[in-house]
Amino acid sequence: MKTTTISKLSEYVGEEVKINGWVYNIRNIGKIWFVILRDGTGLLQGVVVKGEATDITFKMEQALNKEDSISLSGFIKKEPRSVGGYEMGVSEIKIINPVSNEFPISSKEHGADFLMSNRHLWLRSKRQNAIMKIRHRVIKSIRDFFDNNDFVLIDSPIFTSNAVEGTTNLFEVDYFERSAFLTQSGQLYQEAGATAFNKTYCFGPCFRAEKSKTRRHLTEFWMVEPEMAFVDLKENMNWAENLVIYIIKSVLQHCNNELNILERDIEKLAQVIPPFPRLSYKEAVKILNENGSSFTYGNDFGAPDEALLSAQFDKPVIIYNWPADIKAFYMKRDEIDSELSLGMDMIAPEGFGEIVGGGQREENLDILIDRIRHHDLPLEPFKWYLDLRKYGSVPHSGFGLGLERTVAWICGTRHIRETIPFPRTISRLEP
Repeated sequence: MKTTTISKLSEYVGEEVKINGWVYNIRNIGKIWFVILRDGTGLLQGVVVKGEATDITFKMEQALNKEDSISLSGFIKKEPRSVGGYEMGVSEIKIINPVSNEFPISSKEHGADFLMSNRHLWLRSKRQNAIMKIRHRVIKSIRDFFDNNDFVLIDSPIFTSNAVEGTTNLFEVDYFERSAFLTQSGQLYQEAGATAFNKTYCFGPCFRAEKSKTRRHLTEFWMVEPEMAFVDLKENMNWAENLVIYIIKSVLQHCNNELNILERDIEKLAQVIPPFPRLSYKEAVKILNENGSSFTYGNDFGAPDEALLSAQFDKPVIIYNWPADIKAFYMKRDEIDSELSLGMDMIAPEGFGEIVGGGQREENLDILIDRIRHHDLPLEPFKWYLDLRKYGSVPHSGFGLGLERTVAWICGTRHIRETIPFPRTISRLEP
């Protein structure tokens, strides 16, 4: 008898197999009882019939508890009415390891804090399982996109001596009697990579010490950051758009079951096709003001502003040419209007906020030095970064796509904490 997984049952219709997993649910209708098994790849209904299963197995109903680890043996048949579309006529059940206490997460309504405190167990639920599988697909599609387009993966360090997005939200750590910081972004190192390999990307954790309690912020999150030599702002926006389209297509192709579990409106995702609308910052401000917002030109967009903008479109919208004063020191300024930067943000539809931020980098050494000083940053930690402008500097661009915000939008979940296995917020460091 072969041991297999629930995801592979289509290969074993009419055959006897063994499946290892955990008890998801039990129900009884007299001389027949049902055990729902989960194994991490799906759910399977096992039918236990008196006379067909062993006597010991038939009498095991009262001995089983939710989340007991067990093995089921029996014949597989196709059954469209059953969960997962297949059913096992159970001949034998073996208990691998019974639970020692009642499983803390029941079918009743639980508060968010309780669920997050039991995140290590909550991941077993149907909904959380679906979100994590979509996250996996998004990660795979990101890597496939860049690998298929000849980008080279260059890992950026986690420990750094310099800030990227400003000094107020850094996690400082003791590093052998000197100060180091957990990285805010891998961008600066990718700029070095682009001069060596033309097109590179990194994909890893980033850290922001922001004392934010919003549904859109984590202190530890994942970001993919491509950087490209000889690429201007327009081409950079094209790369960002193509990446998002590729991700959506991959999820729609491979995660239909998970999207159904989440009750996600698939039609809204199917509308994400090129081209994406592109607005200058000035045009975006005009739209806000015309739709009742009192937003003032020169400020950064908050969540309500992004929601109002996204409500005007059924696909992501790209905002470019931001005021230079609200963008980072490395952002190149517009040649026609120096008050504007060659930066861009992509805002997801349905009010899910910014998922991409990037732009064209300043390639001129003297200008970059002035910008570092203007932002009151020390020059010493950036000496290596300035070398990139001394030795063969070229126009170059890149962006960062926030994984968790992208997953939240695709899944339709309103709180970002559900999109990462073990979220870190200002109030949570465990589990």
